[in-house]
Amino acid sequence: MGDWDLTSVGLVLIGSSITVAGIIIAAMLLGMSVPLAPFLLLTTAILIVMSAIIITYYDTQK
Repeated sequence: MGDWDLTSVGLVLIGSSITVAGIIIAAMLLGMSVPLAPFLLLTTAILIVMSAIIITYYDTQK
């Protein structure tokens, strides 16, 4: 198994954030009430942006 670096962590964070956002949006489209949906979607958007910055920064340092 390979070593974990910041790029790997960033990719996992982006993938999981997009998956969570998709699940929340799908639940809302199916008519389910998600009380914290705006906060959760904002949090996932922030995590996606932070992960993209981490990946870009770390790849330029190599």
